Amino acid sequence: MGYFITIEGGEGSGKTSVLQEVIKLLNNDGYTNIVTSREPGGIKIATQIREVLLDKENTMMDALTETFLFAASRRQHIVEKVLPELDKGAIFICDRFIDSSYVYQGIAGKVGLERVIDINEIATMGCKPNLTILFDVDPRIGLERINKNKDREVNRLDLASLEYHDRVRSGYKQIAEMFPDRIVVIDASKPFEEVIHDVYTLVKRKLEENGYERISK
Repeated sequence: MGYFITIEGGEGSGKTSVLQEVIKLLNNDGYTNIVTSREPGGIKIATQIREVLLDKENTMMDALTETFLFAASRRQHIVEKVLPELDKGAIFICDRFIDSSYVYQGIAGKVGLERVIDINEIATMGCKPNLTILFDVDPRIGLERINKNKDREVNRLDLASLEYHDRVRSGYKQIAEMFPDRIVVIDASKPFEEVIHDVYTLVKRKLEENGYERISK
């Protein structure tokens, strides 16, 4: 069985950019069996659902509808890509996973955390990450980064109120307290290079602790 890593964080936390650099460093170390993906997305069907979820025109989307769409996308992603790659022994790194639904729909979206957990338990068949890296940053900093980055995709969630983004950050802190065995919080307000170093050091240590040092060199 492989090793499953997910990265989480609010909008503009820098997680995707940091992940790209960390993967380069891991490849340089000789870790060649790394598979990356993202949610919603990663495969054709899930990407099609992503387009509906993040469309800036879909402002009337009901919160429970949103929850089911994310769960449907996740289910197909797991069946078609995540589990097959893990079965091959891959180091699977995914940009967002169940914790995004717990926070965005369950807490910030007010669907109810227990309800969202139950829906995702069915969708994922209980599949959980070995490690979740949470990029924590003040939403004001995150949204400022988005405004400065002209190349970044601006989606429906980016356009939500600051109060909503504050609820997201609070929700992530709540989730981190609920699952301390797998969620590690990273200070994403630090300079970019420092965050890369912190994440790379964490991932390398976790892989070595789980016997993946044999893959390098």
